[in-house]
Amino acid sequence: MAQAGRRWQRSLFPWLLDFGFKQCDSDPCVFTMTKTIDGTEQRLTLGCYVDDLFTLYSHDGKGSLYADFTDALTHRWNVKDEGPVSDLLNVDIAVSSADVCLTQEKYIAHL
Repeated sequence: MAQAGRRWQRSLFPWLLDFGFKQCDSDPCVFTMTKTIDGTEQRLTLGCYVDDLFTLYSHDGKGSLYADFTDALTHRWNVKDEGPVSDLLNVDIAVSSADVCLTQEKYIAHL
């Protein structure tokens, strides 16, 4: 179905705004939220591409902003967390405790 992604976005985007996200001015498919929980500022950034969501978060675990969001999301829709991302749109992603490394070596080698 060619319009399935658009229909998903028409349902998802208003829900994200109601949840408290702010939509990015420069890219309407990126949403951010910052909230202080137990005296700690927590950030959550969400990217939406067709029917996939990509999240970056500063804290996880029970009671975190990320946990609250994923609980609400799975309560609203039948979604599945596919775990840590390793690639997205031909960009390889490597995450460590110190940084995030983005490369396109495999994509460039494929060209």
